[in-house]
Amino acid sequence: MSKLKDVWAAGNCVINGWLSLPGSHLAEVMAHQDWDSLTIDLQHSSIDVAAAVPMLQAMAATDVTPIVRVPWNEPSVMMRVLDAGAYGIICPMVNNREDAERFVSACRYPPEGIRSNGAYRGMIVGGADYLKTANSEIATFAMIETREGLANIKEIAETPGLDALYIGPTDLAFSHGHPPVHNNFDGPVAELIAQILEGAHAAGIKAGVHATRTDYAAQMKADGFDLVTPTSDLRMIQAAAPDVFAGLGRG
Repeated sequence: MSKLKDVWAAGNCVINGWLSLPGSHLAEVMAHQDWDSLTIDLQHSSIDVAAAVPMLQAMAATDVTPIVRVPWNEPSVMMRVLDAGAYGIICPMVNNREDAERFVSACRYPPEGIRSNGAYRGMIVGGADYLKTANSEIATFAMIETREGLANIKEIAETPGLDALYIGPTDLAFSHGHPPVHNNFDGPVAELIAQILEGAHAAGIKAGVHATRTDYAAQMKADGFDLVTPTSDLRMIQAAAPDVFAGLGRG
């Protein structure tokens, strides 16, 4: 069911798109591009759970893996979007082993976790064996984006059931006293990012990184990241608009 995990099983890097604008039509258009996975952002956008459901429905016509970044490490929101058909969860601000265990537990059915049964769309998109396969198919990403999270990287990465670490570069920079820059080709934040990549792989799990530039995402892919997010729907619109106006003699 999960294209994302199929890409990983083949030893390749997942190319992840990002949806920060609400709307099923936009989600449908994005899903019909060449993304391996698409993340609906509930943390830093105007999208809520109710708006996310039709976006997940629109994506279901393709093989793209639907991921949701939840607003916080709060089990009820995770369970709601999983029930709605998400096949991956990105959880922000995971700072220690306890945070990671609470996150993973909310995404797994018993006996591996505390997820409640009631996947009203999961049973549709996942099929009759959804309850048997969900624990292994749904991907869990713990965001490492604080000084505390980096200090506890080993214990977080070794949390049973955790599939990957995901880097929030601007908050990571903030927490270490650096300007909040997304694309860190070099410098102190680049060194922190390299530590997280190394920590994930040392624990036998995957690592993903957020970017806003294709050249940076390509560099991170070459450096060994297992998932890269090169841009978002909003950033693609903003990036294309100046060329349109320049071609019309404006700007």
